[in-house]
Amino acid sequence: MNLSPVVLVTGTDTGVGKTITTAALAAVLHGMGRSVAVYKPCQSGAADGDSDAAEVVRLSGVTAEAGAVLQEPMAPVVAAAIDGTPLPAVAAHAERIRVLAATHDHVLVEGAGGLLVELDTDGGTLADLGSLPGAAFVLVARPGLGTLNHTALTLEALSTRGLDVLGVVLGSWPLSPDAIHSSNRQVLGSLRVPLLGVLPEQASELSPADFRAGAAAWLNGLTA
Repeated sequence: MNLSPVVLVTGTDTGVGKTITTAALAAVLHGMGRSVAVYKPCQSGAADGDSDAAEVVRLSGVTAEAGAVLQEPMAPVVAAAIDGTPLPAVAAHAERIRVLAATHDHVLVEGAGGLLVELDTDGGTLADLGSLPGAAFVLVARPGLGTLNHTALTLEALSTRGLDVLGVVLGSWPLSPDAIHSSNRQVLGSLRVPLLGVLPEQASELSPADFRAGAAAWLNGLTA
């Protein structure tokens, strides 16, 4: 499998490990000598100090930026309404991604929450960015109870839209997995799309050097 020039990182839900997965992807590609840019269309929760772009930079050393920065830790449209801030249209995000793609081998785009979370007031979502040339999705899932249904629903939504999927990543594998975790990992490894890797739940607590050193082993189903 060849990694696409535009990789859209989405999740089955919020808090599943999209940012850590994006950072690990960036670290692996950078380690291969590829030029990489990371783009976050909408960053919520700035009032609490949240910055996925900054976390990606810290862990991977790769340049990252956000299109819109919102204060409340809420869905972008709601957070923007509270801030009184107009959101860029999805078309504006697409144009920025095209600009970054012109000067980088890969652009990694981290979504907000799940696939169909609205990024603008016209109902645009990360799924709409799947029409960009050379774009494909990486789906980040939880390992625990409920993940099989959430993963299947998201893959079905992507398939229905005719969007390419590179594979699934388990974004936070527990230090002491139980039978449910192990069973889910086995099932997710037998899907029609590859299981690209499994990230340890405390990966973000590693030093940047250790994170970058471990990323390739975690994403052992990835080739570029």
